[in-house]
Amino acid sequence: MNATLKIATLLLAGTTSLAWAGQAADIRHGRYLIQTSGCNDCHTTGYMQKDGHVPEAEWLAGDALGWQGPWGTTYPANLRLLFSRMDEKAWLVRARQPMRPPMPSPSLRAMSDADLKAIYRYVKSLGAAGQPAPAYVPPGGKVVTPYFDFTPKNLPAMAKK
Repeated sequence: MNATLKIATLLLAGTTSLAWAGQAADIRHGRYLIQTSGCNDCHTTGYMQKDGHVPEAEWLAGDALGWQGPWGTTYPANLRLLFSRMDEKAWLVRARQPMRPPMPSPSLRAMSDADLKAIYRYVKSLGAAGQPAPAYVPPGGKVVTPYFDFTPKNLPAMAKK
């Protein structure tokens, strides 16, 4: 092998290793953000009830437990299926859009692009799994799944304004 070819091979190998190391760091950071931002609380079935003791292989596959309030009834999306159908650029756009409660969209919008990309890369690393979450039910619609009721009651007059 001539010297030029050896140098090119070493440079390519080094570049590939650095790229993989960078992606691995993003995945680790994404996992950290998922754990500390409460994503599993809703998007992983039974996570809150089991005090977080759910195998990582089951994380972020959505839930059929609804969240009902004046907005209707929402369900935590199966992020693993959602991200399998979306590229990183589309995720960045989606993450910046308003979402129905109880999704903390202001918190998501406050994250940096680097954080959102890390989340995307982590979720993608898990692979697609599970079933789609039930569809949104508008206010007054028939809900056939269990749900938490977040309807405000007995609010002081000032809070209703």
